[in-house]
Amino acid sequence: MVKTVDFYFALPSPWTYLAGPRFRELVQRNDLTVRWKPFDVSRVFALTGTKPVKDRPPQIQANRLMDLARWHTFLNMKLNLEPKFFPVDPSPAARMVIAALQNGTNVMDLANAYMKAVWAEERDIADPDTIIAISNEQGLDGTSLYDQIEKERVLSELEENTQEAIAKNVFGTPTWIYEDVLFWGQDRLDFLSRAIEENN
Repeated sequence: MVKTVDFYFALPSPWTYLAGPRFRELVQRNDLTVRWKPFDVSRVFALTGTKPVKDRPPQIQANRLMDLARWHTFLNMKLNLEPKFFPVDPSPAARMVIAALQNGTNVMDLANAYMKAVWAEERDIADPDTIIAISNEQGLDGTSLYDQIEKERVLSELEENTQEAIAKNVFGTPTWIYEDVLFWGQDRLDFLSRAIEENN
């Protein structure tokens, strides 16, 4: 039986970055088909009333940093708590991922590389040269992908992903939907795993 999960994500999210290795392992262990859906989380936040990080109360900002420190230590993943290029416009890199998808590429490595660039490498994923270089590092033709990011088919898919996320009550990133059940947050991966295994 084909097992499919829809994955709604925003590349600048530290929580999505932290989920990366465990999600990869989950996909491989269960032979999952992933529908990768980068979306505009800022529009979702605007609808739900979620404030950008810089506008949140200081108590919430402090707890966020403490939680990130706990998680990256626990997971043994490098993470700069206050990276040089955050916040960052995710649209160029998201459209590179979509262009790669439309070319038939498995984009797991590319998406994870863009997230790692923000949170572990102090690189700017809004910069054209940077996103091209990161694509090249993943064995792709970064220049060719970049030449596609203004095409209507790429822009339309990003818009469709965002509208679909809103329609399905996605309110943050990372979010997985499996068998019409929503799993939000990297700390829900265990519950997603159980749901998949119970359906075997």
